[in-house]
Amino acid sequence: MVAQAGGSGVPTGGEADGTDEVADLFRALGRQIKVARVRAGMSQKELGDRLGYGEETTSSVERGRRTPQPELLVAVDELLECGGLLAAAAEDVERARARRRVRHPEWFRDYPRLELEAVELHYYGALSLPGLLQTEGHARAVFTARSPLLDEETIEQRLTARLARREILTRWPPPLVTFTVEESVLQRPIGGRDVHREQLKRLLEVAPLRNVELQVMPTDQPDHPSLGGPFTLLTPKAKPQVGYLEVQNVSRLVTDAEEVRILAARYGSIRAQALTPRESLALIERLLGDR
Repeated sequence: MVAQAGGSGVPTGGEADGTDEVADLFRALGRQIKVARVRAGMSQKELGDRLGYGEETTSSVERGRRTPQPELLVAVDELLECGGLLAAAAEDVERARARRRVRHPEWFRDYPRLELEAVELHYYGALSLPGLLQTEGHARAVFTARSPLLDEETIEQRLTARLARREILTRWPPPLVTFTVEESVLQRPIGGRDVHREQLKRLLEVAPLRNVELQVMPTDQPDHPSLGGPFTLLTPKAKPQVGYLEVQNVSRLVTDAEEVRILAARYGSIRAQALTPRESLALIERLLGDR
């Protein structure tokens, strides 16, 4: 199956940063909204229409699958005459949302735990560099350019979290880590000339690590076994390999054995058609010399 990361099929491991408590709060508020709506004799569609929200939004909030925005709580409180009970929780929701942003965005929250536990990690970077390879300057440029814009505090929080993940490459015992990156990704000067030079130098520092293999898929390669976008393969200790997909701030954990097998076979084909690690280092050195 393909399970939504953070869904019921994947343990969240959120105790350390309070994310379980945050989810409990949102579910409790969703149930309170439902009780008030039913008491008023309204359907989810009717409530949504009265407040300017879609039926799906109302349903997702009631089931705890979507954050109940403070303005929604206030509006429901007034419309359904809850006597301030829901409106009073608006500040709690704001604080809870801030807690969820401390380290990673909600849609990404489970991935770092899986990554940390893995004994093997395989990354295919089709559009951008994997986070473990990014320098501080590169990562900052990525977060700063994000649309819609992130506030400075959130940028710093996410930057700190991304840089902390890099310790995976040098911890002991180290996982086996392979990166296969499109040449076009290495040619894009994210953050400008100086930041890009430092990023290429970083790749030359990481590639020689004994537990790391870095390969580049050349742009002039006429055959390509996977044009479906980036993906990651993770093998947790004593557990089956899983896949991880991420696009447009939506992440999915692939746990079905056949789906994972296909991703693994695809990754093997990509590596077979990419430059060897030695050839890849030579290419990165040439790119650095051109900058």
